[in-house]
Amino acid sequence: MNVHEAISKHSNAQHLHLVRFAELDEKREQAIDAAVDLCKRGLPFTVDAINAITAQIIAHAKEGISPLRSYVNEDMVRDYVNKG
Repeated sequence: MNVHEAISKHSNAQHLHLVRFAELDEKREQAIDAAVDLCKRGLPFTVDAINAITAQIIAHAKEGISPLRSYVNEDMVRDYVNKG
């Protein structure tokens, strides 16, 4: 494999890594929106789905260049809702 092919392969791998991160991050945002909606309506909610996706993002980041995301707790959701 020549240098050009190696660089192209590496570039493509990084691109695919970031595409997967974007997919996971979007799923996480949807889970956050769902928890916020339930909280706003005074209904019970959990952050389990958010944190399950967060764990996937953290594991995925270990394989490449994508950013990390923090775990969320229920108080964080309540604080966000109360400030908005």
